[in-house]
Amino acid sequence: MNGNDEIDRLVNAIALKNAAEHSGSTNVNTVLAKILSLRPELKKEIKTLMAEIKTVVDSVNKMDVEQQKKYLNEIDLEDTKIDSKSAQKHVASHPLPELQMTGTRVITRFPPEPNGYPHIGHAKAAIIDEEYARRYDGKLILRFDDTNPLNEKLEYYEAIRSGLEWLGVKPDIVKNTSDDIFVLHDYGKKLTLGGNAYVCTCDTNKIHKMRMQQVDCPCRGNIDDAEKNKERLDKLFDGTYHQNDAIIRFKGNMQDNNTVLRDPTLFRIVEAPHPLLGEKVQVWPTYDFAAPVEDCLDGVSHALRSKEYELRNALYLDILDRLELRKPIVVEFSRLEFENMPVSKRKIKQLIDDNHIAGWDDPRLLTLSAMRKRGFDPRAIRSFVLSLGLTLAESKPPFKTLESMNRKILEPIAIRLFFVKDPIRIIVEDAQDTKVTLRNHPNIDLGTRQVEVSNVVYISQDDAILLAEDEEIRLMELYNIKIKDIDLDKKVITASHLNNDIVRDMKKIQWVSDKDKTNYTVLVPKELYVDDKFNPNSLERIEGYAETSILQLKSHTQLQLTRFGFCNTQEKTTAIFTHR
Repeated sequence: MNGNDEIDRLVNAIALKNAAEHSGSTNVNTVLAKILSLRPELKKEIKTLMAEIKTVVDSVNKMDVEQQKKYLNEIDLEDTKIDSKSAQKHVASHPLPELQMTGTRVITRFPPEPNGYPHIGHAKAAIIDEEYARRYDGKLILRFDDTNPLNEKLEYYEAIRSGLEWLGVKPDIVKNTSDDIFVLHDYGKKLTLGGNAYVCTCDTNKIHKMRMQQVDCPCRGNIDDAEKNKERLDKLFDGTYHQNDAIIRFKGNMQDNNTVLRDPTLFRIVEAPHPLLGEKVQVWPTYDFAAPVEDCLDGVSHALRSKEYELRNALYLDILDRLELRKPIVVEFSRLEFENMPVSKRKIKQLIDDNHIAGWDDPRLLTLSAMRKRGFDPRAIRSFVLSLGLTLAESKPPFKTLESMNRKILEPIAIRLFFVKDPIRIIVEDAQDTKVTLRNHPNIDLGTRQVEVSNVVYISQDDAILLAEDEEIRLMELYNIKIKDIDLDKKVITASHLNNDIVRDMKKIQWVSDKDKTNYTVLVPKELYVDDKFNPNSLERIEGYAETSILQLKSHTQLQLTRFGFCNTQEKTTAIFTHR
């Protein structure tokens, strides 16, 4: 209220707590009385307070009890002075395991590279990082790992910020690895001059061959000649060497079974402008070097890394040991992927370049911008991520589980409208012109709409082909009819009007009035890949008629097309299918 976050939390906490204790329902007067007893000074702002309470109460009453309890647990109840025991219980029953503690404050970091749009895999990492930071009253750092100018764009920085904001992930600190580039240079020089790294001038193919054959690089011998080692190091940083002329390699173990430790690259020359620093810098660290050093500099207590870095963790810790820097606790978790739905930025870029998809927000993708466009609620994504826990098992969970969680959120808030695909006309003999009032939701008060109806309505072809002559059916929320004649070639059915009585077990069919119809298109995303090949039929276009009231909805409104599925509106006459 008036920008007061504490009062906002208080209103939400009281409404949620009261609803959870009273079978999922609360009311404005109860919430108001409780707030004024805690904050009597708010009486002078009663008008504004009442408006906010009404909004919150309406929202809370649309949730089921489990949702109410979940959101209640996410509010800082100690701060609102309502029930600190609930907050303690939330920590104890958290779906993520407790962290190993070393006596330091918990500081986590989410370090995406700005080389593409964030996807659901990034969402998993960011949510886990934030959940732990909040659980232990710590801090979350958003650190852009921007040390490869060849792949990074300002557009991607903003896409990541926007994606996290939509997810509800709020970092306490935002920074870039490039902010510390000269500090990283200093640590790279220290490591090299200390005999733990060396400048290599071999070509890429030779390096690769030696690593596979477990043969020491001849450049490694320069470590023993301090003067020559420094001379080569100076040349790398002063511009004498150019791109692909020289790199800095870690002095690892070329006989190690872990190929990561076979003298990996730590610094390389990139002669391309950086999106933030321009051409100011040309020597850039790899992620293998930047990540551990930055984690130490940033005070990270727990470095949460997906399992794809499992073999690289030894290098991470070894670099910090050689530099005599503090080591965070490394916590691993499995990646999040789905069958036939790529999250690889390389694959997505190729699909865009080949004109197979429209862009990073194409609804067939699992980028956050695509999922938002398709109609997923960020709360469902968070619930889904937490339901997976912190397992290391590599598996691809069923996408339907995420859909189910999203469905529970949309169910009480999405209005229902009629839509018929591949329309078949029904002429109802003896039916009179009328106006019918239809509810926007069968169980929750989301308002009503009026529809003008003549003796002509339309139904979906899928329903029409299942009808038989002399069959009696009900046009949902309208009246009963008896089928007389069916001509699917001409797309016409004739029927007679019976009555308005609701008859149990009678087949019910949605319809659209001839007097209240508009052409409407629904785009249905399907699997992008079949047998590891792009599926050219991965975006189905369904045409039909919808009620004209759909034209009044704003873009990106979530609704349910009756017996068709949840959709998210786009332009006036188009929606994207979310799921059933």
